[in-house]
Amino acid sequence: MFPLVIRHEIDAFIGNRFLEAVWREALWMLKDGIATTTEIDEAIRMGFGLRWGQMGLFETYRIAGGEAGMRHFMAQFGPTLKWPWSKLMDVPEFNEELVDLVAGQSDAQSGMYTIRELERIRDRNLVGFLRSLKERNWGAGKVLLEHDAARAAVFNAEMAKRHETGARAEPLVMYQGQVLPGWIDYNGHMTESRYYFVNSEAIDNLLRTIGAGMDYVAAGHSFYSAETHIRHLGEARLGDLVRAEVQIISADEKRFRSFVRVMRGDDCVATVEQLCLHVDMAAGKTVPAAPEVWAKLEAIAKAHADLPLPEGAGRAVGQKR
Repeated sequence: MFPLVIRHEIDAFIGNRFLEAVWREALWMLKDGIATTTEIDEAIRMGFGLRWGQMGLFETYRIAGGEAGMRHFMAQFGPTLKWPWSKLMDVPEFNEELVDLVAGQSDAQSGMYTIRELERIRDRNLVGFLRSLKERNWGAGKVLLEHDAARAAVFNAEMAKRHETGARAEPLVMYQGQVLPGWIDYNGHMTESRYYFVNSEAIDNLLRTIGAGMDYVAAGHSFYSAETHIRHLGEARLGDLVRAEVQIISADEKRFRSFVRVMRGDDCVATVEQLCLHVDMAAGKTVPAAPEVWAKLEAIAKAHADLPLPEGAGRAVGQKR
């Protein structure tokens, strides 16, 4: 998802060149009895691997130079390049003894897992790292954020085109996505906070549709959530495709009440009912929405006025069926 174009034809690729250097050093430390495969891997994953995963080599060393930056780092550590620490130009003899040493220690380190189990562990960990980086718009996460933003733009454009001829007497599909590994709780299905996330994404898309997106917020007005009620009716599991259908139950210039069905195919796995207030953020109080925003919201509310009241709307927590 992130290609690099090198300036000259070389043997191997940029990443492979680094891996070759690290691999040689690791083999020497094994052969010389300095460290085991486990200890070498721990040195990577408990130390510089965490830093490299989100900043790489040069940004990491720039920080090491302190406020004076990279020049100071080079002045401090440049002379160590001449010290005989590494054996990059020497290659340990590749023989059965070396193979047995590496394979035996690797079996002791990870032999309790199958390759498929290790793949799943690796993939879950990578997803967790990427999601964290995505939330911070950094490193590989920035690529994912831009990718998702492009997909969201296409989705929003499709929604806008669908509704540009006027509001329809049907719930609005305002979110669609896949249940990700980070959304799963210890019971193996989608956790509560992610139902609220799906609802938030759907309502955000609704607000953009009526002209109350980030530009509107930057101008000092926004819709604030005042009350939310989630009902869990089914289970969404890893990989399931879910969508959010929004129905406006009531609305006026200062507020709207929405009812979102979280659907997995034809099955409703959850509903989220919410009351949102229109707020002047500087004054800290509710005020009427801008006329153009209210006009679009009112059109949707009128189109939805003849829809049946959703089952469960207005339900109190613990109320008998």
